[in-house]
Amino acid sequence: MPGKMVVIFGTSCILWTVFAASQAFKMETSPESRSLAQIGDSVSLTCSTIDCESPSFMWRTQMDSPLYATVRNEGTKSTLTMNPVSFENELSYLCMAFCGPDRLEKGIQVEIYSFPKDPEIHFSGPLEAGKPVTVKCLVPDVYPFDRLEIDLWKGDHHMKSQAFIEDVESKSLETKSLEITFTPIIEDTGKALVCRARLHIDEMDSVPKERETTEKLQVYISPKNTIISVNPSTRLQEGGSVTMTCSSEGLPVPQIFWSKKLDNGNLQPLSENATLTLIAMRMEYSGIYVCEGVNLIGKHRSEVELVVEAFPGDPEIEMTGPLVNGKPVTVSCKVPNVYPFDRLEIELLKGETILGNKNFSEEEVGNSLETKSLETTFIPTTEDTGTVLVCRAKLHIDEMEFEPKQRQSTQTLYVNVAPRDMTVLVSPSSILEEGSFVTMTCSSDGLPAPKILWNSGIYVCNGINQAGIIAPEDIKLTAFPSESVKEGETVIISCTCGNVPETWIILKKKAETGDTVLKSIDGAYTIRKAQLEDAGVYECESKNEVGSKLKSLTLDVKGRENNRDYFSPELLVLYCVSSLIIPAIGMIIYFARKANMKGSYSLVEAQKSKV
Repeated sequence: MPGKMVVIFGTSCILWTVFAASQAFKMETSPESRSLAQIGDSVSLTCSTIDCESPSFMWRTQMDSPLYATVRNEGTKSTLTMNPVSFENELSYLCMAFCGPDRLEKGIQVEIYSFPKDPEIHFSGPLEAGKPVTVKCLVPDVYPFDRLEIDLWKGDHHMKSQAFIEDVESKSLETKSLEITFTPIIEDTGKALVCRARLHIDEMDSVPKERETTEKLQVYISPKNTIISVNPSTRLQEGGSVTMTCSSEGLPVPQIFWSKKLDNGNLQPLSENATLTLIAMRMEYSGIYVCEGVNLIGKHRSEVELVVEAFPGDPEIEMTGPLVNGKPVTVSCKVPNVYPFDRLEIELLKGETILGNKNFSEEEVGNSLETKSLETTFIPTTEDTGTVLVCRAKLHIDEMEFEPKQRQSTQTLYVNVAPRDMTVLVSPSSILEEGSFVTMTCSSDGLPAPKILWNSGIYVCNGINQAGIIAPEDIKLTAFPSESVKEGETVIISCTCGNVPETWIILKKKAETGDTVLKSIDGAYTIRKAQLEDAGVYECESKNEVGSKLKSLTLDVKGRENNRDYFSPELLVLYCVSSLIIPAIGMIIYFARKANMKGSYSLVEAQKSKV
């Protein structure tokens, strides 16, 4: 269509020119016959006359379409201005000049184009070595695009060329592009990628026919080979420290990010440095630590698991009591604050003999410090004295070379022997005259040597050491005033035992039909007005936690004479003597207590201290 219009317009111009040659004045146009205008610009067409002082002008289009322009007449010149140029201005404009009766006409063909911007280069993503990428060279707002050609160069290598020879169905601005996919390599870095666009309009001398855009290539390498090094180990002691260093390869050099994986799977950010140091480690520091290398085009991560072991102290040895020869004792080997205890093994040895062994591998481990123990019972003998009892705890962690895997405690055994073979020596005699002195010496075998305690009154010697006390000894069963009394008299049967701690006293009257337990008060049973049937065998049983002892006496009750008064003079004398004996016994008890804790006691010295 534009070609036909050019032919018609050319023929008209020839006729107008022939016709104008016969006229008296002349006419000129600028540009002469053709104008190239870029859409959006401002273009002016000028028509002027020569040899006509007062011409008049008129502008019209060949097809009598609207001008889409403004006209300004000044003297011998008329200007038609298109501002801005649009598709409607792609017309043949005719300028008519009138000078009196004469008229001249001249036409100007306006052709438009659009090539306002340099090409644009777009990538489908960052250039990653070894990964295909699509590059697009885009030319925006071009018209007429059927005259457009695009070339793409990488350095000196011509990658692709494309022309757009196709029918233009409508007048519109089009964006055309060239696409190509290639695989960048690291050697492409620094090379120039050139997108060059040409609009083939030969007459277009005043504007660039060619535009290009250049972009230097930067090829990246996604992070890879992310490595974590841990010093000293991934298994650590509570209270210790650890340093983890992370490295990752890539271009540009990846930035390092540290985080800790939580129980819910989320990551808790920790640091953006390559080195992460943790000090004063606690059990809750156990878990999975994540190092991630990140750059512009990707990221890569590596993980490491830290286990904080709690094995802070040596085992503790405990016993249910002191070691006594022949008496069973339970020993406990306790390991406090251990984690994870499923790797714990406890062993208890007596010398070279293994008393017990236990591991906890089948128990379920929680996230807490646990105290585990091993218990065993054995019967010590005096031969065990000096033997070493060893409690050994092992935490089976192969990687933990920098800390002991084994802890142990030792205790040297010392077996005690309870006091025995007690003897009491009285010098000069156990029967004394008032005012004389006496020395009593007590001895007892045992390990360690027993401590001697004296009880006053009826003098009782007790031997005590760490092994315990002896079974009831020196049990005394007496009848006061005598084991032979007369019918109607009062008699007191008394049982005493001086062991420490105090013993239980049980008084009984023996009979063929069965024993009768007597209601005694502090081991004493009083028979008032003794009868013949009160005669018989009386037994005293003394008990403590170690053992018991028995003592018996025979009480004889004599019948009363008929010719004698119940209150005979002999009986009155007996009662008077009894009233004097009781205070004397009290004084003996008083002085004996003052001499308590000593191995011997002298009545003479006691009398002197009283004076």
